[in-house]
Amino acid sequence: MPRVVSLFLPMWSTDRFRRKSGDAAPPPETPLILIGRDGRRRVVLAADAAAHAAGLRIGMPVSKAQALVPGLVVHDSEADADEMALERLALWALRRYAPIVAADPPDGIVIDTTGADHLHGGEAAMLAEIVERLGGSGLAARAAVADTWGAAHAMARFGTRQTLVVPSGEIAQAILPLPIAALRVPAVTIDSLRRLGFETIADLAGTPRASLALRFGPEPGRRLDQAFGRVSEPIEPIRPQEIVEVRRNFAEPIGAAETIARYTGKLVAELCAELEMRGLGARRLDLLFFRVDNRIEAVRVGTAMPVRDTKRLTRLLTDKIETIDPGFGIEQMRLAALAAEPLRAKQTISSVAEAPEPDVSDVIDILANRVGEDRLYRFAPVQSDVPERSVQRIAPMAPDTGEGWPGHWPRPSRLLTRPEPIETVALLPDHPPMTFTWRGVRRRVKRADGPERVFGEWWKRDAELAAVRDYFQVEDENGERYWVYRAGDGEDAAIGSHKWFMHGIFG
Repeated sequence: MPRVVSLFLPMWSTDRFRRKSGDAAPPPETPLILIGRDGRRRVVLAADAAAHAAGLRIGMPVSKAQALVPGLVVHDSEADADEMALERLALWALRRYAPIVAADPPDGIVIDTTGADHLHGGEAAMLAEIVERLGGSGLAARAAVADTWGAAHAMARFGTRQTLVVPSGEIAQAILPLPIAALRVPAVTIDSLRRLGFETIADLAGTPRASLALRFGPEPGRRLDQAFGRVSEPIEPIRPQEIVEVRRNFAEPIGAAETIARYTGKLVAELCAELEMRGLGARRLDLLFFRVDNRIEAVRVGTAMPVRDTKRLTRLLTDKIETIDPGFGIEQMRLAALAAEPLRAKQTISSVAEAPEPDVSDVIDILANRVGEDRLYRFAPVQSDVPERSVQRIAPMAPDTGEGWPGHWPRPSRLLTRPEPIETVALLPDHPPMTFTWRGVRRRVKRADGPERVFGEWWKRDAELAAVRDYFQVEDENGERYWVYRAGDGEDAAIGSHKWFMHGIFG
């Protein structure tokens, strides 16, 4: 079952105007509208949150809006610029989230995330990430995912939550209570339906289709069928002009997995030849399958480093063929290097002169495409005396920064995610604990070394100006070694609670 995300940007035009204006933009609390012409009338085409709060609505005459809100900021809309900016936003989503993305003018984006959501922690986590990233850029957003474009579009705009996941197979329960405006039919048709007493999609869905088509034409029925998944609604994916792409059309549709794999290999060979001519290596590949029923299936794979190896890329793509549903047949295949980086030929090291360095990037690519790029990482040191801040996650094949941990005091091989409180018996102020209880087990300390005093990073926030920790390495009677600390110096209550914590375990 396909899964489609609809991204709704309710203040898209006004948000884009404020970002474009920069420092010259009016304050956020000042009502702002963008205007245009509807025939001979000047009407409101977009309004920000302050304008909506003041009672202004889309389609209202400009003269009425100015009369209602003194000091209203009015600017001409830029429909073409809005559409171009929306396409750039769609390209951002294409590169980051899924291989099938399209702009949904005037204020949205549609993304087919079938088979790609697990790479981002699941559908709910993916929607939350999208909304959060856009919010960080100053764009208000709402997002919903459902089995169809029509249902996701309706829930994103008329649902009650900022992010909403409609479970597979539950479209009817989700959209039937929504108003008929959620069906994407013309405003004139909506007004006519309301005059006849139609308020919700449930009212419209229960009406005989023949009488509905006779009065309003085929559009309401078609939108109903698209929303409920009775009629397919293909998404024509946006494609940057600069990407390297190859395609193959079939006179007779194909469907067997072996045939798909064979033509995948041919497309990869063509793509690698084109990449070699440009001196590039692929970092992300999208393989699209255009079915005869206007559905598009897609496979996305990524690599840790630029790659132009035909066998390696073919293996990554064919490993995912089992996720493709060919339906009644595939009539076209497209393979695109959505992300590519310079890749120069390098001389192979002779095994006689020097042992070659092991290359694990192939294994990393296989694992990353199965479990997700974000779940595969390695740790790197960070210059910080605070232990939990002295490590960071980086990509598996990221270059070595040359940083190292301080060597004057050893660090445990396992650092707990969060320090855990322990109960201790200790002599104050500078003595290690004699016994401690951790996770319900009481241990007697046989040897100890310390204290190592660690101060807070006072330049980051005032609360750390007086923070102090005293760390001890302790060994119990069984020879197990732990890293414990006391919050504070044991004397001044203002610099710590004087409670003890477990922070790490030595190997």
